[in-house]
Amino acid sequence: VQLQASGGGLVQPGGSLRLSCAASGSIFMINDMRWYRQAPGKQRELVAAITSGGNTNYVDSVKGRFTISRDNANSTVYLQMHSLKPEDTAVFYCNADVQRAYEGPLFRYWGQGTQVTVSS
Repeated sequence: VQLQASGGGLVQPGGSLRLSCAASGSIFMINDMRWYRQAPGKQRELVAAITSGGNTNYVDSVKGRFTISRDNANSTVYLQMHSLKPEDTAVFYCNADVQRAYEGPLFRYWGQGTQVTVSS
């Protein structure tokens, strides 16, 4: 199973970006999917999570600005980011809890990270 993240880039403060993370490989079902970020010199933090049923959670600092969503048919999770701030600058990582076979265990996979830079 591989997770491929994309959509990062350089954006001015107040701008928007949409991150995507597509899972591929031997997948029976994907449970929770998440976006993390890691800023220079800081620990990786959970930004947003979404269950297979569409329930979402966000870290307080992004509530009202970021929206996590998923396309189960295409095994893809998105992070729509609006009103970006310089403090949002970080490498963003996706992960997913994947069931590879019927009644099989869950495995957690990570994407490779995509850089988001918010600067004027």
